[in-house]
Amino acid sequence: MVDKIALLGTGLMGAPIARNLARSGFSVTVWNRTAAKAAPLADDEVIVAASGADAVADADLVIFLLSDGPTTSGALFGEARVARAMRPGATVAMMSSISPETAIEQADRLTGFGINYIDAPVSGGERGAIARALTIFAGGSASSIEAARPALETLGRVNRVGGVGAGQLVKLANQMIVGISIEAIAEALLLIERGGGDPAAAFAALRGGFADSTVLRQHGGRMVKLDHAPGATIATQHKDLRMATDMAAQLSLSLPLLDQTAALFEQASAGADQALDHSAIHRTLRARQRDAGA
Repeated sequence: MVDKIALLGTGLMGAPIARNLARSGFSVTVWNRTAAKAAPLADDEVIVAASGADAVADADLVIFLLSDGPTTSGALFGEARVARAMRPGATVAMMSSISPETAIEQADRLTGFGINYIDAPVSGGERGAIARALTIFAGGSASSIEAARPALETLGRVNRVGGVGAGQLVKLANQMIVGISIEAIAEALLLIERGGGDPAAAFAALRGGFADSTVLRQHGGRMVKLDHAPGATIATQHKDLRMATDMAAQLSLSLPLLDQTAALFEQASAGADQALDHSAIHRTLRARQRDAGA
């Protein structure tokens, strides 16, 4: 039974997730490397801990929403000593997007501490986190996922997709589809604009047609409005696409659309736009046209 939850990482996704868990009646304790980002959660009856070890000490479920694989492994097994602070029988729900290989390694190491492990990355961005409408790709034993389900289902739809590592694998596929779709939408709107069309009128017409999708509605709308307040950042999208290209290389797969999209997001993440929403990739495409003299 899950009663006490610790959440590590209170950024764009972590803060609304912590609030929703607390509002659902769970006892929630959070920790963030930058303490000021976690402090406002105290107004939502969330306990703010001074360290990761303090946060997890009594938790039944520990949710990770840190930036990447090395950061999560460092928190678990490095100076933060989170794994040693957790009680045997507790469960880690790894919502951070990390490689499947890293997830499997973490799960294997935590077995020695008597700790269960679910890799549970999510799709839906900040909007989904706020609205309790996330899609959760859960990898792990059926028993571990079922034990955590009452808490996870307060955040969205839980889908068991296989054993440990499978959740991260499906998340990589999700990010490929999202990233490639965002680039396609950005290219299509740029074509309409340069061809003398009205991007806003075209966007309204495309919704409801065969090209309609959640990505078109959310990110196409942001491109038309030039509103790139981050729901998920260019830097995060680039990180996920880089993991996908690395895995494709390991599997000797040639995935040309993935390669092209990853290269574009790499260019965007190297500049000032890296902290903007990933829909801002259309700015990178426009810059390419200027640089090419088009």
